[in-house]
Amino acid sequence: MTTKGHCLCKKTTWEYAGEQTWACYCHCDACRRNCAAPVVAWLGVPLKNFQWTGDVPKTYASSPGVFRHFCNTCGTPMALEADHYEDGMNLYAATLEEPSKFKPSFHLNYESQLPWFALHDDLTKYDGTLLEAPNDLSDYK
Repeated sequence: MTTKGHCLCKKTTWEYAGEQTWACYCHCDACRRNCAAPVVAWLGVPLKNFQWTGDVPKTYASSPGVFRHFCNTCGTPMALEADHYEDGMNLYAATLEEPSKFKPSFHLNYESQLPWFALHDDLTKYDGTLLEAPNDLSDYK
């Protein structure tokens, strides 16, 4: 199975083979500000199964060891790589070719949820990052 995604102008594209490792909503300030959104939907995939298939995105080091990829033409946020999520590519779910098929299974940084935006679901809600979740959800192997 191959899953594909693209930016707004469709110049920056990606694909990965196989299954995703995880899918979630993140409520942290950095993710919200990067996307100008009240919450961000993510999916993680093993880097070994991922490739950029169109224009290579531009990269911004948003903090030490954290690299945010975005389309150089239209500016769409595309993905995140981080030294502390070794071997993984974290993709913005909104860039999926078929975003309606996205099925998150938990929330991260739930303690940072904005009071004026609430998602009423039965998903597990973690305070903190993937690294702080039980069983370290950042394992991409």
